[in-house]
Amino acid sequence: MTRKLETPHPPGRTLRSQLWFDNPENPGMTALYLERYLNYWITKHELTSGKPIIGIAQSGSDLSPCNRHHLELALRVREGIRSAGGIAFEFPTHPIQETGKRPTAALDRNLSYLSLVEVLYGYPLDGVVLTTGCDKTTPAAIMAAATVNIPAIVLSGGPMLNGWWKGERAGSGTVVWQARADHAAGKISYQEFLDIVASSAPSVGHCNTMGTASTMNALAEALGMSLPGCAAIPAPYRERGQNAFETGVRAVEIVREDLKPSDILTREAFENAIVACSAIGGSTNAPIHIIAIARHAGIDLSIQDWETIGYDVPLLVNMQPAGKYLGEEYYRAGGLPAVLNELLKAGRVHADALTINGKTIGQNVENARIADEDVIRPFSKPMLAKAGFKVLRGNLFDSAIMKTSVISPEFRARYLSNPKDPEAFEGRAVVFDGPEDYHHRIEDPALNIDEHTLLFIRGVGPIGYPGSAEVVNMQPPAALIKKGINSLPCIGDGRQSGTSGSPSILNASPEAAAGGGLALLKTGDRVRIDLKKGAANMLIDDAELGARRLELKKQGGFKYPESQTPWQEIQRALVEQLDEGMVLRPAIKYQHVVQTKGVPRDNH
Repeated sequence: MTRKLETPHPPGRTLRSQLWFDNPENPGMTALYLERYLNYWITKHELTSGKPIIGIAQSGSDLSPCNRHHLELALRVREGIRSAGGIAFEFPTHPIQETGKRPTAALDRNLSYLSLVEVLYGYPLDGVVLTTGCDKTTPAAIMAAATVNIPAIVLSGGPMLNGWWKGERAGSGTVVWQARADHAAGKISYQEFLDIVASSAPSVGHCNTMGTASTMNALAEALGMSLPGCAAIPAPYRERGQNAFETGVRAVEIVREDLKPSDILTREAFENAIVACSAIGGSTNAPIHIIAIARHAGIDLSIQDWETIGYDVPLLVNMQPAGKYLGEEYYRAGGLPAVLNELLKAGRVHADALTINGKTIGQNVENARIADEDVIRPFSKPMLAKAGFKVLRGNLFDSAIMKTSVISPEFRARYLSNPKDPEAFEGRAVVFDGPEDYHHRIEDPALNIDEHTLLFIRGVGPIGYPGSAEVVNMQPPAALIKKGINSLPCIGDGRQSGTSGSPSILNASPEAAAGGGLALLKTGDRVRIDLKKGAANMLIDDAELGARRLELKKQGGFKYPESQTPWQEIQRALVEQLDEGMVLRPAIKYQHVVQTKGVPRDNH
């Protein structure tokens, strides 16, 4: 579809790019800015015509396989931009690949954010298409767009096709956890383990489960930053390329309309995202990233909001890890628009929240329908009545979250079904200092780990790891797995993969490295978790805890590995805790930069 206006941009409004390429008041600098961009065949007429210049923030690369197909999708984005009367400038973003970057891809979210802020502000761009996909690429891009506040639109890369292994669906990430347990129990060989896991990634695209990638791209759409239906389209489908073209067209239009992230990212939009996250069975990483986006957008959003707004929202999507199906079935069943329509009819979303296509979210989804009620359930017949996150507090931490939609019948029967103490459990703690310690000692019989043990891991937060690692979902010792006990309560100051079905207690803040209560916990301590009260406590008196804290201070505080790179040291010195979005403290004061800071100074 081609859309053209009679004028390149609204009369009386100067585009940012004209301050570089067509500024008669400063001919010397205009000539300098202009001449070098002519050396790869763009004409002077194009750059001085007043056509909007649209950046394509390219997240695809050989280092980022989940996003690599954006290298091809960008061609369709370019065609859309050109057909609508714009000029495309494509540029790379810092690579972030969840499965490739060590020590953790989360370390790079803020680095990618910072670099993208500098590009969007410092170069002649009037608007931008943000190409997203793998987990952290989505929040990093939207955080930057919110900070700079030029017109921006999100293009998701889409999930992989369904994976299959011996006739059964093999969901990316999710299949790893069962295969890992089978390997530990001696049911499969090392080579079979590798082959099973590899079967879950049969095509280009990000995770085909409702892991963090699918979640964050769905929430970009729920926030209103993507075209309706964008998030769920599988990467290889023809509709993905068609959506890329339409995104390019719309990128030019939002520049002409001056539709900015600040117009979209309102408190109502964030509340819609929280509700949508519960309904789709979204990742435990979502609160971290959505809170980070809100803070950069200047919107007050707390970890408690995730329980207050989203806890009683039912689970509507039957998709791994909380359900059965994968990305292709979810898309064919109607994707996020069908889910939002159910929530709209139930009065659970703000229908008048503006979205990037210029319509409200209510208008966008009013005609969406469920095509397969086994994949997307009606609001009146959900998979689970209350599927949101539970926020826990106590002397272990100020806050942590538990994903209730993945509490298995086995876990509920063992830990949450005592008629004398429902929704609560107590147990003996076994504490590990980082994943290396866990792998080294989990099979040690001297730890006396049984089905009532609580596994703790600390030193894996934003400072301690650094970057916060996805290591909290620890599997039990092989001896317990062989007895059919596949999960123990796991608690930690790090994260876990959004593809994991473990009902862990995660994102504990403050972390041990920042002086949180987990730093005082010892193996053998009794711990009580009470979901009714939202409480998590060491059953130790205040005097003993005070003595432990004093002793820890004498020892110089909680010990963690030294930084290995300059960025690790820089981030550690500036980063907030997980409940605050793991943002950089100095960065959040920079909001709506284009409007508040004016034009960057000339470079010569």
